[in-house]
Amino acid sequence: MTGRRVLVVDDDPQILRALRINLAAHGYDVLLAPDGAAALRAAADGRPDVVLLDLGLPDLDGVEVIEGLRGWTSVPIIVLTARTGGAETVRALDAGADDYVTKPFGMAELLARLRAAVRRAAATTVEGEPVVDARDFRVDLADKRVVRADGADVHLTPTEWGVLELLVRHRGRLVGQRELLRAVWGPNYGTESHYLRVYLAQLRRKLEPDPARPVHLITEAGMGYRFEL
Repeated sequence: MTGRRVLVVDDDPQILRALRINLAAHGYDVLLAPDGAAALRAAADGRPDVVLLDLGLPDLDGVEVIEGLRGWTSVPIIVLTARTGGAETVRALDAGADDYVTKPFGMAELLARLRAAVRRAAATTVEGEPVVDARDFRVDLADKRVVRADGADVHLTPTEWGVLELLVRHRGRLVGQRELLRAVWGPNYGTESHYLRVYLAQLRRKLEPDPARPVHLITEAGMGYRFEL
């Protein structure tokens, strides 16, 4: 991970200083931005490998920053949020954020999230993978692409893709919560089932004709999830 560049966006100077020191100590090249406009400029000039974004900024809404970045880059974005699964977090994920960290957080957790985000973004595409046709959309495992039945592309973040890809590769079979968490987030994330609830809700909003009554992304209560065509 040494040499990776992270852009930290926060309007609190003490947080910026603490993160700069801690991240630099772990081998990151750290860019800092105190507001949304500075963040967009720093991202364009510095081309970071990952963005750590506080949603409560003084000039732009954090979601506006995400939308501005997503207009030209797929860089992983991890948002800092005060509430797990809150409306603000959901808006950020809908806009294209890849992951979130709930305040207060420890550096060990944050570093693990940064490593996982960069790892997912850097994953190489395997040629020759099949195209899986569901009734309402098509999943191209080789191109990492999802297309609706009407031909429209569906934008998925790297984390959303990671969840969907694992379920599609095991279509028709139950994938346990722990297996899914460890495969997508890493070996230390076997018990954070609330991540799965948030991301499966996001995927259903994007892929299911009726997200409240899913026919493709099925929950097996207390056990895991299953993908059906």
